[in-house]
Amino acid sequence: MKTEIIIHNSVSLDGSLTGFMPDMELHYRIAGDYHPDAHLIGADTIIAGNEMFGGGIPEELPSDFEVPRRHQGLPWWVIVDSRGRLKGALHTCRRFEYCRDVIILASESTPVDYLDYLKERNYSFIIAGAEKTDLEFALAFLSEKYKINKILTDTGRVLGSHLINLGLVSELSVLIHPLLIGGNCYPMFYGIKDELKLRLKKSEQFDNGCVWNVYTIEKAGIK
Repeated sequence: MKTEIIIHNSVSLDGSLTGFMPDMELHYRIAGDYHPDAHLIGADTIIAGNEMFGGGIPEELPSDFEVPRRHQGLPWWVIVDSRGRLKGALHTCRRFEYCRDVIILASESTPVDYLDYLKERNYSFIIAGAEKTDLEFALAFLSEKYKINKILTDTGRVLGSHLINLGLVSELSVLIHPLLIGGNCYPMFYGIKDELKLRLKKSEQFDNGCVWNVYTIEKAGIK
């Protein structure tokens, strides 16, 4: 079965991912309505989230070394972290009550001490690729071993654009907020290698002024 990947982002009217506080309740309500098997997240997004909302990294507890016993219908958090940047911070993800548990996507260049850290805490991880994570291999493995076939990602532009360039994204969900960032705009799309033809699948306006547009990608990116 081919894995379905949906990019879901909250942006300003000029397409910025940062520089404003999105309507998080609405953002995650829409995300939840997709009922994904997993959320695909870049390490940078986890780090930024901890800095913005976490108030520092709490000390690990013995329970953080154990796999959570949560409902099997909850989505996995699949985190791309081949450089081991989240060493010492992954328990902030594991503690999130709507996360089934964490799966790390690593590579052959991932530091050994980070892999030891994962093993000691019973985190699942996949070695895919030599230097950077081979996403196509990793996604196939996730489908086969974990039955993960629908993935939603609301991560930053680097991972999102990479997925588009690989031709792996089937749908774009964009929650547009009624404001302009201007000179500090950090655009959602960066380095897209080919022109993409989109089809508007859905458009909905909310009382807070946000507009939610959903597009299907009719022309795949370059492989």
